[in-house]
Amino acid sequence: MTTSTSGDTALTTESPTPPTGSPAPRGKLPRQAQWIVLGVVVALALVLRLTAGVNIALLAVGAAVVHIVAVYLWSRVVEGSRSAADRLVTAVVTSAFVIAMVPLASLLFTVITLGTNRLDAQFFTNSMLGVVGEGGGAYHAITGTLIITGLAALISVPIGIMTAVYLVEYGRGRLARAITFFVDVMTGIPSIVAGLFAVALFTLFFGPGIRLGIMGAIALSVLMIPTVVRSVEEMLKIVPNELREASYALGVSKWRTIVKVVLRTSVAGIATGITLAVARVIGETAPLLITVGAVTGVNLNPFDGRMATLPVFSYYSYTQPGATPQPSLDRAWAAALVLMVIVMALSLLARLISYLFSPKTR
Repeated sequence: MTTSTSGDTALTTESPTPPTGSPAPRGKLPRQAQWIVLGVVVALALVLRLTAGVNIALLAVGAAVVHIVAVYLWSRVVEGSRSAADRLVTAVVTSAFVIAMVPLASLLFTVITLGTNRLDAQFFTNSMLGVVGEGGGAYHAITGTLIITGLAALISVPIGIMTAVYLVEYGRGRLARAITFFVDVMTGIPSIVAGLFAVALFTLFFGPGIRLGIMGAIALSVLMIPTVVRSVEEMLKIVPNELREASYALGVSKWRTIVKVVLRTSVAGIATGITLAVARVIGETAPLLITVGAVTGVNLNPFDGRMATLPVFSYYSYTQPGATPQPSLDRAWAAALVLMVIVMALSLLARLISYLFSPKTR
């Protein structure tokens, strides 16, 4: 409202009146409210730990629950029910993430702490041939793992890519549905079943008791093929149909369109899926136990005799440490650490391939 008086003008601004029935404005918690409550709860948990000796795991769970409830109640009093519900859901989701990360962090800490005790140059250059007690290395297991996994990828990748191309580009009717069904079934089979399949297959041709590196590669390929098929199939499906139609409009044949257009467009996703499939099977132990066995020397020929692999080497070193167990246990943890580093390297390679070969858009 504006009011004029003699000699001067006074401006008076009235604040708008809130509509009848609307909720009154609520306050807002301090920005550091979550951390304030967390600090108080942690302090109380430490007091209980030092005075009453309460189990630390029980204290952690109780502190998380008390923290969530306290923040919710404080927000409900100050901010209202809607903001309190939002803070509650945020706290629950964050807690779920932390709970999921605890086993991973614990695993990484344990493997790195125990595995670095034996991670030296001798571990990568020596085998266990003639070694009893201290010394030796996992050179024979590392080479065996790389050879068997490479053969498994060599078997699985062409089969998986061609199967996915058939399902996306050609597959219609009962055959396509049957292939999809069996791929889904193979995705969920236990790894030991793949090893038994390889043993049964080679027993038919060579008799019982046969152990070869190629048997382990075939067992791993049984586990790897459905992963490759699924990942490649999804990558081919997201290629726009406009690209195919443009190629057909120029008179290009279907097979050349698939090779030159469809596969090239999805090469980043395909390479990523293949790399992750390799990372999935490289740590399998059960099928390699019954197909490849164990050996203390270096064998680079997958068609002649047993071969050592990192998972089996780590398993036997941990379960059969011998008279002096500590050197064998150190080798087991070091082998596990090397295997984790290989898997991490493959995951980083998959991200690099996806970054380099993905279609560039403005």
